[in-house]
Amino acid sequence: MNIKPIAFALAFSAFVAPLFANEGKQYSIDEIIELAVSQDYGIRQLNSNALSLKETGVASSTLMDPKIKFGVGGLPVDSFQFDESAMTNISIGLGQQFSRGSTLELTQQRYEQQSQISQQQLQLRKLNIAKSITRLWIELQYLVRANDLTVEMRELMSDMTTFIQTNYSLGRNEAQDLLFAELQVSKLDENLQKNQQMQQRIRAQLSEWVDQRIIDDIVVGKPMSLFWSRLNQLQDQLPLYTTDYYELFIQHPKILALDKNISAKETQVLIAEEAYSPQFGIEVGYAYRQANEMNGQPASDLVSAYLTMDIPLFTDKRQDRKYAAAQYQVGAAKSQKGLLLRQMNAKVNTLFTDKSNLEERLERYKTVLLKQANDRTKATERGYENNTVQFSDLIMAVRDELMIAVEEAKLQSDLDKTMNELAYTLNQYDQNVTELSAARTTQENH
Repeated sequence: MNIKPIAFALAFSAFVAPLFANEGKQYSIDEIIELAVSQDYGIRQLNSNALSLKETGVASSTLMDPKIKFGVGGLPVDSFQFDESAMTNISIGLGQQFSRGSTLELTQQRYEQQSQISQQQLQLRKLNIAKSITRLWIELQYLVRANDLTVEMRELMSDMTTFIQTNYSLGRNEAQDLLFAELQVSKLDENLQKNQQMQQRIRAQLSEWVDQRIIDDIVVGKPMSLFWSRLNQLQDQLPLYTTDYYELFIQHPKILALDKNISAKETQVLIAEEAYSPQFGIEVGYAYRQANEMNGQPASDLVSAYLTMDIPLFTDKRQDRKYAAAQYQVGAAKSQKGLLLRQMNAKVNTLFTDKSNLEERLERYKTVLLKQANDRTKATERGYENNTVQFSDLIMAVRDELMIAVEEAKLQSDLDKTMNELAYTLNQYDQNVTELSAARTTQENH
């Protein structure tokens, strides 16, 4: 009985490129991410929000609309005649209120900064999409590899079961060997169905990002790993044993959004300072009179002009409190940034530690465990052919080789997931995710 090494399927898979396929059209993972970004409603929402804030800023930077008033003054109530008393007049006036200091300009600046926060959140959304799709890709890739290995194992077990059936009919094997072989085949069938269930689950999760018509025809290739060129190149450039990665986070959308948030809070402090400035207003009016003066001459029309000024004299309960609150908000925003930087640095240190350990374990699997498992299977097969090894021992040897091959594939998947987290945290995907184009206009949202 010649048993094909289970590890062969895994080794052979390294030569196949990863692809999505749909009706003859093949997509790389980068193309799938680009497609997801281009049709993501979350990105459209953030883009519309940024545009809305810009428009609100322009509207908030203009003066209040002037007020016009029209009325009658000094009208005698006994006759209601406009020409009876010289005090009676028909007046029209115009008033305009001005903002305190540079409040309008600062308000527009604050809205612009808030718009920039939304723009950075939009870039972060793109990274989140890339992270999510890559994670699902890695999980699906592992399941496909595990499925292929299990299929190899099932074919082998099916052949062995047929062999045992033949020997059993000739009286060369016991019934327990045949039942044991059939049990192993049934277990493998269960594993294959479980694997298919998990694959279908991941495909369903992918429908959040791409159309179902594409998902239905997804075919994942079988590489040993994804490529992480930019990330590996960055790690090669880092000082040996470094644990300080703060400079790498400066251009991350999370940090840029917090920088804009700090700027917006600082602008709010300036706006609060302007509350101590007086607020001016002007009013002009014209009064038309029809009556005559006491000397019989027509009464002259009247013109009036006023300058109004709102003086903030009692500031301890309003202006002082608002100014202090604005300063506290700046401090809170800076503390939020410091906390996030520390968390990101700790996460990167953890991920690099995991990466190093996973690489060492993978190397052990590739150079030692897989070879030992295959040698054991061959030795057990020879022993079974020479009637020195029980059939159950042969099954256990083959099953152990399968499990080790699956474990090696799982380790590779875990390493890719770690690299995915690193690429997200350091913004180092091979594809320049934040530069991908997305729908930008309101019409495209419909």
